[in-house]
Amino acid sequence: MKNNPRTLTAWTYYDWANSVHSLVIVSSIFPVYFSATALNEAGGPVINFLGLSIKNSVLFSYTVSAAFLFTALLSPFCTAIADYSGRKKAFMKAFCYTGAISCGLLYFFTSETTTFAVIMFWLSLIGWSGSIVFYNSYLPDIATEDQFDRVSARGFSMGYIGSVLLMVFNLVLILKPDWFGNISEGMASRIAFLTVGLWWIGFAQIPFSRLPDGVRKARVPGNWLFNGFKELRHVWHELQGRPLAKRFLVAFFVYNMGVQTVMYVATIFGSDELKLPAQSLIITILLIQLVAIAGAYAFARLSERFGNTYALMVAVLIWVGICTAAYFVQTETQFFGLAAVVGLVMGGVQSLSRSTYSKLIPATTDTASYFSFYDVTEKTSIVLGTAVYGLIEQVTGSMRNSVLALLLLFVIGFVLLWRIPSQKIYGVRLETEGVA
Repeated sequence: MKNNPRTLTAWTYYDWANSVHSLVIVSSIFPVYFSATALNEAGGPVINFLGLSIKNSVLFSYTVSAAFLFTALLSPFCTAIADYSGRKKAFMKAFCYTGAISCGLLYFFTSETTTFAVIMFWLSLIGWSGSIVFYNSYLPDIATEDQFDRVSARGFSMGYIGSVLLMVFNLVLILKPDWFGNISEGMASRIAFLTVGLWWIGFAQIPFSRLPDGVRKARVPGNWLFNGFKELRHVWHELQGRPLAKRFLVAFFVYNMGVQTVMYVATIFGSDELKLPAQSLIITILLIQLVAIAGAYAFARLSERFGNTYALMVAVLIWVGICTAAYFVQTETQFFGLAAVVGLVMGGVQSLSRSTYSKLIPATTDTASYFSFYDVTEKTSIVLGTAVYGLIEQVTGSMRNSVLALLLLFVIGFVLLWRIPSQKIYGVRLETEGVA
């Protein structure tokens, strides 16, 4: 039964469980620790990784790119097999446990184990991103269309709240080492990585216990892998007949390159380009998370009044302003102000993107397969966005030039969204509006 309060609440708890990875591992403590630890013998940022000499900040960007490229290639086959076999929850669990255990193993990250740590970071990203596609695909299974925006916003808000709570504990661990036996700052950071894995696995048991299993297909000749490929091909052909879904995926691909890249490199930008202290960067990330809670709900309300597309266009236009300001930002105060605006639109654009796609796909039991195309679009955009960002920095020697490339992506994304009619009438799927 859809709109069951217990099921909806359980679903949002996976955001609560996994968002600590985005905050602690991707955005705050790990990047700062990585910059301070992944150094050569002379203390410089150019290190040796698998026989290659590479700057640590560029390696960070490329690791993110490699992880999401791998997930983008893998997830369509996993989701198709999951839809055919009815084992969507089992696949979600497998990715979840891979990511959480990898986070825990980052406890062993020291200057002597940098290669090991990069591989664990890579696996944690694969586990996180792989589980998210199955998590997202549950939205049309458990909620009716008129609830998509609010439930999606609630999920992101739960994620922001949960991650902030663990982050505050980890921050106290780092800033007040005397409360914990005078441990070193490095040890405090490594304990933080371990708490992420424990938190993620622990709270994930709530959705795992209450979310329904997938609907198993009637048995047909062939094995799961073969029929999984057939399932994927079927969904691909279905999408060809849904022009608005295709238009949205193209627009999402472009503007999401900018959104996700900002999220993954903001801390590195503040550390390397502005030379901000670690404590200031972590406080900045907390500020972003707190503002994002209000932003997710604000854009859900904006969507209810004016439609998803218009609300997304407003968000993307604000991102254009953010990139313009980031190119000129010089001081810590300016960086804090910019971070607050990032938080305002970060939650909104992510939440609305998920709910908008949910409205564009047909009513079906093959939700994981449909969301695999959303996932591939998202992950491929992260791969290209972070790779281009890192490449421009490597060639020009300045992250500010990389920011200009992100600005261009948001402008193009805004224009592409303009081609999609905005919808605010629930109960009538967008594709029935007669727009080809």
